[in-house]
Order: sequence, then C-alpha cells, then structure tokens
Amino acid sequence: MSGIPPTEARYRLPLFPLPVVLSPRTPMPLLIFEPRYRAMVRDCLEGDGRFGMVYHDWDRQGPFLSEEGSVGFVAVIREHQGLNDGRSLLVVEGTERFRIVDGIESIAPYFEALVAPYVDFPSDPEELAARRARTIRLFHAVVASLAERPRQLPELESDEDVSFLIAQTVQADPTWHQHLLELRDEGERLALLDALFRAML
Repeated sequence: MSGIPPTEARYRLPLFPLPVVLSPRTPMPLLIFEPRYRAMVRDCLEGDGRFGMVYHDWDRQGPFLSEEGSVGFVAVIREHQGLNDGRSLLVVEGTERFRIVDGIESIAPYFEALVAPYVDFPSDPEELAARRARTIRLFHAVVASLAERPRQLPELESDEDVSFLIAQTVQADPTWHQHLLELRDEGERLALLDALFRAML
C-alpha cells in the first residue's frame, strides 16, 4: 500500500481483533470478558478511551499476528458499565481509519501496534457530490422496494462521505465490508454500493 503518512503521524494503539467491521459514527455494543481485554479497557479508560478494532476471523485466519498493512477503525469508548463478575459492557463508536505499520511487543497482555492514519486519495469535490447523490437515490429506491423497511436510516448529505454510512445498512459478509473499508477512493466505494443496489432492484 502506498501513501503512507509521515513518521510523525504514527502512534501506538491497543488492538482488539474481532470478526466484525466497525462503522464510523455508529454505536456498537461490546461485551468484554477475556482477561486481556479487560486490562485493555482499564488502560483505555485511564487514557483517551481509544483502541483499534481490526477485522480478524480466528476460525478462518488462525492466530492474530498484527500484520503490517491491516486496516481497521479507531474505536472510542462512549459508554462503559462494569459488571460484578469483572466483565464490562461498552458502547463504542468508530472515528477514523488506521493501518498497522508494525506490531509491538510489550508487557501488556493485549495486542498493540504502531499505526498510521489511513485516508482517501484526493478526489474532485464536485464529481464526488454528483456520485454521492446518485448512490443516495439508489439507496432510497432499494429501501422503498423492501417489504419491511428499516426503522432508522442514516441521514445522508451529498457534501460528505456517505459510503460508510450507507454500507453499515447492508447485511453482507464481513469480508465485503472489510474490502470496502480498505478502498482509498470514495468513488470506488460508491461504485461498489451502486452495483449491489442495482442488482437488488
């Protein structure tokens, strides 16, 4: 992968590998029960409340090795409830994407890595606004065709990135969501969604 940010943009981040893909601006509940992740949550709450969620299916992929180049979302703890047995309930929200630059060996029982921001390549704003408007129209057409419509839909505006907000409503294999997450061009993400919606219509 090219376009690696400068060294000063890199930072250390605890990692939580799970077989799910976090979405931006969308709350996700988590039950924390493994001792190493209990420790991670304690450390995060004492710090800035941030950790990295990385898609990893232990059954398909085997052990997690903090592979260089893996892309995930930074999760921010919005709500925390400690349980009597030591477990805890969290509500986290995705903020920005990151890529793993290098794994870190530390005394912490959980995974950590050196990461860097993972941002889109530059695109033409006017062209993107038109592309977003087209995808939004397709999305609403699909929703209107459903026998049972979702109770809550994301608010979509053509002047901001809508690809991840729309994708979170799509029920698909996590590998599909991970592929979309790794695309660094919003136009490509929108094209992927357009193809899916046209097939549904």
